[in-house]
Amino acid sequence: MEQSVRRVVITGMGVFASAGKDVESFFSNLVNARSAICRITQFDPSSLCVQIGAEVPDYKPADYFPLKRLDLLDRFAQFGLLAAREAVQSSGIEVRDEERPRFGVVMGSGMGGVGTFDGECFNLYAKKATRLHPFTIPKIMHNAATSQICMEHGARGPSFSTSTACSSAGHAIGEAFHLIKFGIADVMLTGGSDAPITYGMVRCWESVRVLATGNSDPSRACRPFSADREGFVLGEGAGVLLLEELEHAKKRGATIRAEVAGYGMTSDAGHITQPSVDGPARAMRMALDEAAVNPEEVDYINAHGTGTRLNDVTETQAIKEVFGGHARSLAISSTKSMHGHAMGATGAVELVATALAIERGVVPPTANYAAPDPECDLDYVPNAAREKPVRVAISNSFAFGGLNAVLLLRRFDS
Repeated sequence: MEQSVRRVVITGMGVFASAGKDVESFFSNLVNARSAICRITQFDPSSLCVQIGAEVPDYKPADYFPLKRLDLLDRFAQFGLLAAREAVQSSGIEVRDEERPRFGVVMGSGMGGVGTFDGECFNLYAKKATRLHPFTIPKIMHNAATSQICMEHGARGPSFSTSTACSSAGHAIGEAFHLIKFGIADVMLTGGSDAPITYGMVRCWESVRVLATGNSDPSRACRPFSADREGFVLGEGAGVLLLEELEHAKKRGATIRAEVAGYGMTSDAGHITQPSVDGPARAMRMALDEAAVNPEEVDYINAHGTGTRLNDVTETQAIKEVFGGHARSLAISSTKSMHGHAMGATGAVELVATALAIERGVVPPTANYAAPDPECDLDYVPNAAREKPVRVAISNSFAFGGLNAVLLLRRFDS
């Protein structure tokens, strides 16, 4: 049976992250190249080699949630709820009761409730606790943010969580896009949330030797595509988008921010940590093909751009393979240079930045770019934002384990 194919648009966006606790402050900080990376404050990092992170600044959970509810919410779920609230409010949507079975939630998280897990394990092993918090399991579940958002907004449609490391949000948004495109839902809240800056997680990432130290000048620690780059910086936060079927959005007079037109997902089927050129290249081609967009039509790429030696070279090679000579005409930037790498949430906050680049005609920069690398020789929009009309843009997410997600947005005209 032939499936009906429908257009999908973004009508709401929310961010609660290190670079901003709402969409406007987030994008302002990005276009002004303000880094959110600083010395870790959530715990004493003095015994660690890496003592920096991109934390949500001055965050006090009791300012946003009643204490009784906080018993059920890990930090990552709190961030997801706060970003979802802004996405719903900015969309102006009011979902009627009869529409709720076609209103769903898909959220990505690479780490889930790791803060709760770390804390309870400390109580269990170091303090010899005989009783743990009764809501430990509901707090650490990877689907906790999804379930909490469903309950807060009355979403009774298709809802689930994705966990594919750094591609978690990209896969979540892509799957939500397809649920609407192929007629299974009309409205979806989707994105990602993670809070991986814990003592145990920083120790774990230190052992992989992919983190930038940057202890002397945290704000310059993450330098994607720059010859002197030394690794990525852990971040935290959430990004959420409200997606709607086009006619549903038009019927209620919604403001359309951008159109989601393509989604590619592939597996490298190679090394557990080292990326390949083939997997990312195929994912970009899939997104272009689904959107029926020629490579020459793309204006901007929000790169995965972690700042590690290998990732940035591999992504550059994949872009050249897909875009050929047009690669040198593309504006490419990595906003991780300012908001850090928020693991499973990163693809969502970066897609918000991509949508705003389309909406406002301003491409955020790659901050801290100091010197060109012969193997990374494209236009990475170094250090300063650029005014540029953007009609079509893609956002890349490439994860440990070789799981890739690419999303394509275009400006909505009619």
